Amino acid sequence: MNWISVVWQVLMGTSRWMAWNLFLALVPFGLSIWLFRLSTVRSLVWWVGLFLFVAFLPNAPYVLTDLIHLIRDIQLTDSLAINILVILPKYLLFILIGFESYVLCLINLGIYLKRQNLNSWVPQVELVLHALSAIGIYLGRIERLNSWDIVFRPHHVLSSVAENLLNREPLIFMTIALLTISGLYWLLKQLTLAVLLQRHYSKTLAQHSNSLNQ
Repeated sequence: MNWISVVWQVLMGTSRWMAWNLFLALVPFGLSIWLFRLSTVRSLVWWVGLFLFVAFLPNAPYVLTDLIHLIRDIQLTDSLAINILVILPKYLLFILIGFESYVLCLINLGIYLKRQNLNSWVPQVELVLHALSAIGIYLGRIERLNSWDIVFRPHHVLSSVAENLLNREPLIFMTIALLTISGLYWLLKQLTLAVLLQRHYSKTLAQHSNSLNQ
């Protein structure tokens, strides 16, 4: 019973901020489905949605920086078993879901660009979004700004970006973030596309088998 109580406390101790950060990470994914999969008309509402997509996109890779909480949680827990069986899997799942949202967002965008016959633009657009996400992560983690500050405090966000782009330490932070995002994105994108291709192949094979049996 004591073990159950400890596990419950460990899970609930970070559930609120994890749930909130995951929600923010999944917002751009939901927008990407609407913008790049369902919507066919680029109306004013579509462009507003695209702006919100770019504004909220850094929240997805931002979950990588929440590893700083992992170190603290491990230090606060005396049980090695709890650390290995509860805390580490919890953070791994949290980060995987958040960053996978980022990967799926860009995959949806890439599919949209290819439908518009803009295949050659995909790598450049991905790199630009990686860079913007790296800037957004710095503003969120270090400057403690939020995505909605772009709407409600745009001058503050722009001035903060201008100041930090001229300083050495923020540039080092952003460069490391950019390299980390780019590397993990490439890796997870290959895995995700492999899974999607396998599912598509299995579905096609099943449909072909059903048609032969009819």
